Amino acid sequence: MKRILLVEDEENLQHALKLNLEMEQYQVRAVGDGSSAVKIFREEKFDLVILDIMLPEMDGLMVCENIRLHNSTVPVLFLSAKNTPADRINGLRKGADDYLTKPFDLEELLLRVKKLIEKNERILNNDKATSSIFNFGNNFINFESYEANGVTGKIALTKKEILLMKLLIDNKNQVVSREHILKVVWDYTVIPNTRTIDNFVLNLRKYFEVDAKNPQYIQSVRGVGYKFVI
Repeated sequence: MKRILLVEDEENLQHALKLNLEMEQYQVRAVGDGSSAVKIFREEKFDLVILDIMLPEMDGLMVCENIRLHNSTVPVLFLSAKNTPADRINGLRKGADDYLTKPFDLEELLLRVKKLIEKNERILNNDKATSSIFNFGNNFINFESYEANGVTGKIALTKKEILLMKLLIDNKNQVVSREHILKVVWDYTVIPNTRTIDNFVLNLRKYFEVDAKNPQYIQSVRGVGYKFVI
């Protein structure tokens, strides 16, 4: 039985979707806020995520980013009342595989769910994942094994270091704010006054930069955050 994580804060819609998906023989785990969705996704295994964008505590876009840091293959379907082309493009850029606007046709939703799960199964069965390894300059990072090669040779990265590098690389050439990093990587809902990120970045520069004081890849944007430049 395929497992679906349903993240929808509108109770009537959540119950209706859960019932109809279960009638199609899916096992459904339903939650109503973003923070709970992230916690449950890390603890359990799912074959698909159906995700609203306007959620309490953590919006769907940030939930999707968090999911992609931990799992690059699980299909994510956005289900949202935000229906402009810019909204759809932004959702797909954040890592979604599909985007369906409210109100929607139930039969169309069920068909999209079926197709996304089948497509992902084919990919997992037929392809060997190469996206887990990222090369830049003479460096590389293996996001699955937490192993890397840097300016001093082989390195074993911590989970937080891997998550931080993946977030920056997924948003390469774009500024990622300290607040966003703390929410996505450290799961902070209240942003503390901390230099945690700065210390992590200093270590990462020592690993991957020839000149850590004049970094080529992990660059600071004064007063905002960091960006990975390539």
